[in-house]
This record gives sequence, C-alpha cells and structure tokens, in this order.
Amino acid sequence: MVSPVNRLLVNLNERGRRIGETHPRAKLLDHEIDLVFELRAGGMSYAQIAAKMDMSKSGVQKIVNGWARRWPRRVNQHAARAR
Repeated sequence: MVSPVNRLLVNLNERGRRIGETHPRAKLLDHEIDLVFELRAGGMSYAQIAAKMDMSKSGVQKIVNGWARRWPRRVNQHAARAR
C-alpha cells in the first residue's frame, strides 16, 4: 500500500525564492501579517499593534511600510484600502 504524500504549497517570488510564512526565517504567519494591516487601517498606532501582537514597534512599522515581508500584492492591497 502506498502512503499518501502531503505536499506543502509555498509562495515564491518572481525569482523562485520562498516568501511569506513558508520562508525558513519567517516569524509571523500570513494571517498575522494581515491582522497587522487590518489593525493599522482601523486606526491603531504602531505601539498599540506591537503590544497586541507581542512584537516590536519598529517591526510593525517595517511590515506596514513594506520594508519587511515584501509581498507587493499584500502591501498594495492594504494601501489601497487605507486611501
């Protein structure tokens, strides 16, 4: 009997490199990144989000401004909502 193979789907950038929560050094899951954007769009400050998510204020700022977890689809999607 052949055992089923579990396949992990990974997000890749245009260069074929892992991005998002499947990256080996990722500290946050994709849904946690989405929550950071939602909280910011809801009017919370970086400090409030950092306290809620148990991360640094600069980490929140880097995510919101697209300096970390550079996933253009996500950054542009949330930037468009804020406008």
